[in-house]
Amino acid sequence: MKIVSYNVNGVRAAIGKGLFDWLEQENPDIFCMQEIKAQADQIDALSFEGLGYKHRILNPAVKKGYSGVSIFSKTKPDKYVLGIGNEFFDNEGRVIRADFGDFTVVCVYIPSGTMGEERQALKMEFLELFTNYLLKLREERPNLVICGDYNICHKPIDINHPERHTKDSGFLPEERAWFDRFIDLGFVDSFREFNQEPEQYSWWSFRSNARAKNLGWRIDYHVVTESMKDRLNGAAIRQQIDFSDHSPVIVELK
Repeated sequence: MKIVSYNVNGVRAAIGKGLFDWLEQENPDIFCMQEIKAQADQIDALSFEGLGYKHRILNPAVKKGYSGVSIFSKTKPDKYVLGIGNEFFDNEGRVIRADFGDFTVVCVYIPSGTMGEERQALKMEFLELFTNYLLKLREERPNLVICGDYNICHKPIDINHPERHTKDSGFLPEERAWFDRFIDLGFVDSFREFNQEPEQYSWWSFRSNARAKNLGWRIDYHVVTESMKDRLNGAAIRQQIDFSDHSPVIVELK
């Protein structure tokens, strides 16, 4: 079972740059996207179906051209739920839950705090709400795969020149402390189960040729519950993908 998570920074633009050719080659069983920036009628569903993704769940933002998440799958989910039960964040299209057999995929696009103090405060509020949502969901569905753009680098190893970014949203002490608490609650960063090397990034700023210089951040994750740890079969970041300022991240389950 292969699950791909990808912040596409606009699914229509990504399609125009060759997303379908890449998706056919990668061939995941479940394909999660963040920041789709599109409504349901703006996405080429037939081309996805032609690649075997006959089942799609979309949670677009109310604001057109903004945010939004989706899950495309070859297998029909047993159940799906949009949002976390908070009207403000649900209107921004942040979360989808989809149940497949004995495990659940949660696709999330955690807010960015880079636009100022107000958005940073909202980001911290979302993190607490999302944690509570997951803890409650875990009581019902113990086997969780929480994939998406977390907009946080957890450890210094996850960011270039960490000493330069301690005051930047995405690497603030309070954000990293949240991630510590989150992991301590019984969650596992799947990528670090297989790769402990530095300079493994999934996002690069468009500015200053950051990607070519590998001045990146690892902010895209597949975090799983402890109960799923023994089912991990691999995790990776796919490099050299030019559809977005992010790279897709992969987890494989036994």
